[in-house]
Amino acid sequence: MYRMKFTVMHNDYTSAARTGEITTSRGCIRTPVFMPVATRGAIRALTNRDIEEIGFDIILSNTYHLYIRPGTQVLEEAGGLHAFMNYKNPILTDSGGFQVFSLSDLCKVYDHGVEFRSHLDGSKHLFTPEKVLDIQGVIGSDIMMVLDQCTEYPIEKKDARAALIRTVDWAGKSFRYWKEHFNPEKQSLFAIVQGSVFGDLRRECVERLTEMDFPGFAIGGLSVGEPKELYQEITGFTMQYMPVEKPRYMMGVGSPLEIIFAIKNGVDMFDCVMPTRIARNGTLYTSQGRINIKAARFEKEYGPLDPNCSCYVCRNFSRAYLRHIFRAGEIASLIYNTYHNLFFMKTFMEEIRQSIAADTFLDTEKKWTGIFG
Repeated sequence: MYRMKFTVMHNDYTSAARTGEITTSRGCIRTPVFMPVATRGAIRALTNRDIEEIGFDIILSNTYHLYIRPGTQVLEEAGGLHAFMNYKNPILTDSGGFQVFSLSDLCKVYDHGVEFRSHLDGSKHLFTPEKVLDIQGVIGSDIMMVLDQCTEYPIEKKDARAALIRTVDWAGKSFRYWKEHFNPEKQSLFAIVQGSVFGDLRRECVERLTEMDFPGFAIGGLSVGEPKELYQEITGFTMQYMPVEKPRYMMGVGSPLEIIFAIKNGVDMFDCVMPTRIARNGTLYTSQGRINIKAARFEKEYGPLDPNCSCYVCRNFSRAYLRHIFRAGEIASLIYNTYHNLFFMKTFMEEIRQSIAADTFLDTEKKWTGIFG
């Protein structure tokens, strides 16, 4: 029925990790996959040519921010986001629910949707499950996300359950609207599992959402401040109930060790601003772990940033130079740091996929835990 097709290529025999392929009308996405975040239709400090050169299969953009600016009229006249930003590969858009709940101090939640004010001019807006899909329809994303009610941590269980009920209700409205008004061969729709840190709520949410035949399922509301042990407990518990025949997406998770843990439990897709955000602050991922390029010890280090990295930055510039331009406030520093961190994430995911295919994933997990642990 759906143009988007998910195929499990190999299951690791020592864990729930797996490799797969998501086939869309715009290309194939190899999983596990990390999606760099182009919130407003651009990845900060990089061009589309950089992203194509690094070799990502898919990027993520944000419905809320694109709705606020440039707006649906501009996007529609431009022919959708792909044409607007001249990007050829698949794009996933999140629903904007997280931004509405986190950016707007004055949002009001109703059974039919959420009312909020723009962070730019204070104008009042309403997101409903149907309107969010209409916006994503104009954007033209290959994978759309349903509107869900995000919860903060900590939260009372009764409040988490109320948000769960609303999330499931909105998912049902979204699913019906998608089937009636969208071409599933062009735009797929993923549901989002909520339930905060309560295992029974997570299980209930999965069971109710899987009664609807969504093409994919995401886990939302984790990595929002809860302790590491709780994140791992709830991730592992929830993944036991997620459908194995559909792609499974962990929203907003992007540190190497969080990714490895989630992959070990069967997660296929990830997105996060962390690699690009920390890059702009001078923190870089390397094969030896995280380094802060601002550190005085790099002042006269004339070797490459990471001798085991083949990216443009590591092939051409020393740690001393990268430290210098960061301290000097040069725009080039933002570009080089961001490029390297995203190249690291791409090769990191490639290594993980290769290790799963070779049944050596646990060795790879042990290696990276030793480096970043």
